Amino acid sequence: MDTRKLVEAAAEAARRSYSPYSKFRVGAALLCEDGTVVTGTNVENRSYGLAICAERSAIVAAISRGLTRFRALAISCPDAAYPVSPCGACRQVISEFVDGSFPVAFAGADGKAVETTMAELMPHDALHELASR
Repeated sequence: MDTRKLVEAAAEAARRSYSPYSKFRVGAALLCEDGTVVTGTNVENRSYGLAICAERSAIVAAISRGLTRFRALAISCPDAAYPVSPCGACRQVISEFVDGSFPVAFAGADGKAVETTMAELMPHDALHELASR
């Protein structure tokens, strides 16, 4: 699947966002190793700390389905004038399951995506180093 199609799947997921407080819809599309695309959206709560981001929503949904190997992630923020990258909490969760070469794309309202890697988003991630001890 190409990046454009993955971003489109993320944009579709964003339409299902539950974001009555921020009015900031986010969707994520996670391409699994077997070709399955699992989507997620942000789900807010009056207690902001209990909100879940689209990226984590997609990862949790994939893991719940027994899918644990991933090839790419796209994020769509249709209410943003520019591409919005994953937050710190999402970067940490994503990095739990992928290596530094994992591709991540994120887009704003115009659908044009910034393409990067997990290593660029978390350049000094020591997680995998610690896990191998």
